[in-house]
Amino acid sequence: MRNGLWLTITIVLAVLGFLAGYGISSKTGVEPGYFEAAETGGYGGGKEAEVTEGVSEEMQEYYQKLLEE
Repeated sequence: MRNGLWLTITIVLAVLGFLAGYGISSKTGVEPGYFEAAETGGYGGGKEAEVTEGVSEEMQEYYQKLLEE
């Protein structure tokens, strides 16, 4: 009985924690273009963009060489 109660409490708290985290993250307001800009630190840096804003030509070549390795 006691183990069943703790298991139920743990499952309910996990579900509530997930729902709270999901609700908070859906309201963060990530602006369009965030993941395409290299200076944001997001993954990818925008592969479709010919020229990435805020990064010099030399730095773009450096990052391209890193990708080739």
